[in-house]
Amino acid sequence: MFGKVYSMGLCGLESYKVEVESDISNGLARFDIVGLPDTAVKESENRIRASLRNRNLHMPSTRLVVNLAPAGTPKEGAYYDLPILLSILQASGQCDESISDSVFVGELSLQGDIRPVSGALPMTIEAKRLGFKNVFLPFDNASEGAVVSGINVFGVKNITTLIDHLKNLSPIPVEEPFAYTETEYIEYPVNMSEVVGQREAKRAMEVAAAGGHNIMLIGAPGVGKSMLAKRLPTILPQMTFDEAIETTKIHSVAGLLLKEGKLVVHRPVRMPHHSVSPVGMSGGGAIPKPGEISLAHNGILFLDELPEFARSTLEILRQPLEDNTITISRASGKFTYPCSFMLVASMNPCPCGYYGHPAIKCTCPSGAISRYTARISGPLLDRIDIHIEVNPVRYKELSGEGSAEESSFEIYKRVNAARRLQQERYADMPFSCNAKMSTAMLKKVCILSDSAKKVLEVAFDRMGLSARAYDRILKVSRTIADLAQSENIEVEHVAEALQYRSLDRKLHENK
Repeated sequence: MFGKVYSMGLCGLESYKVEVESDISNGLARFDIVGLPDTAVKESENRIRASLRNRNLHMPSTRLVVNLAPAGTPKEGAYYDLPILLSILQASGQCDESISDSVFVGELSLQGDIRPVSGALPMTIEAKRLGFKNVFLPFDNASEGAVVSGINVFGVKNITTLIDHLKNLSPIPVEEPFAYTETEYIEYPVNMSEVVGQREAKRAMEVAAAGGHNIMLIGAPGVGKSMLAKRLPTILPQMTFDEAIETTKIHSVAGLLLKEGKLVVHRPVRMPHHSVSPVGMSGGGAIPKPGEISLAHNGILFLDELPEFARSTLEILRQPLEDNTITISRASGKFTYPCSFMLVASMNPCPCGYYGHPAIKCTCPSGAISRYTARISGPLLDRIDIHIEVNPVRYKELSGEGSAEESSFEIYKRVNAARRLQQERYADMPFSCNAKMSTAMLKKVCILSDSAKKVLEVAFDRMGLSARAYDRILKVSRTIADLAQSENIEVEHVAEALQYRSLDRKLHENK
């Protein structure tokens, strides 16, 4: 006797069809699973036996072979429990309804309940692409799968309700399709208006948010670097539907989606501790999972006290900052994850933190400053678009004698308007912000006035900038022009962008 059910597997962010076949034959009672199963898949035998017994269903007491095809692809995870159980019920004649147009995914408890799994969204997307009409997911994953239109998504609580549905005894309602609408601005518990003074730093944060640029904040302890960085999410532009889908897929595979969550509609913010390992940053494992840089896709990766991170961990960032993807090679294959993120970093100017402070004397011994800044390599620093010094705030500003501070919402409106211009400009491109602009696009998009060209030429020679720094100055200039709603890049736009590149020379002048 033979049974066949369709399920889905995961390979990185990509999903693929898995045919779950069961064959019952005469012989000694034995349960074999073939098709390169991992330990979790092999252990499904015990979960299936207990589920069938506790739901008053019969487990065949003869020889049983389950094949997971394609047999040459490694299978991992417990989400094959449900399709294996159904194929056994088919083979034993306990459920002979036609289910060839459906996909089943779910982990079983010993009582026959269906537990949530990771990766439900990419599985549903691939099931739709392959032409399946229905996908049966754990009840807690149903809202996640309903993001995909054009396929019926059913949330299953236990195997009894599923069998009743298949027998048309008690149909399970189709999950309500999710209609994406751009979210309105949300009120965060923090606000840029709480940051007193720091006009130059706030402006730099606004430019970074508008164009998706990497930014580094440099200053003494207590001047507000971390405070500024933690308020950057309050001015980030809205996510598009495509960005939300990409981000949600990554968080789905990583198992980070909340039970009630459907889409990740707010840009993620990841703040790993400086003790994070290279694998934790890039992703890894026997079957690699997304690391911090991928979990920050379309959002922010905030590295506080950048020189305290291990150099091997920081150097991992170099290639992803250029390519916006990371490829991890393991014996089981190559896995590519997207990682288009904004790098936001903060650091002190020296080990004691007071080098260049107007009131407190630096106590670092000779050579300590150069050794401290040397922890950040030149190539990595060159990939950070904006460097801004955060200076101590004056007493009058702290005491409230200055003018009222601008709120996050006011800054957000300008940022969102500038990002909309970029999305329209790059509508046919695989990127949507100035920071990710390809080199080929620079000449088309970054049109400088004659006077702006002269200013940039003089600065390039005097500051000893690299070709990469030149490209990034153009990109930042384009963002500043977008904030000003200017079609061309003028002198004032280039001059401001140049101010944000002066620190890479200053930081390394004593090396």
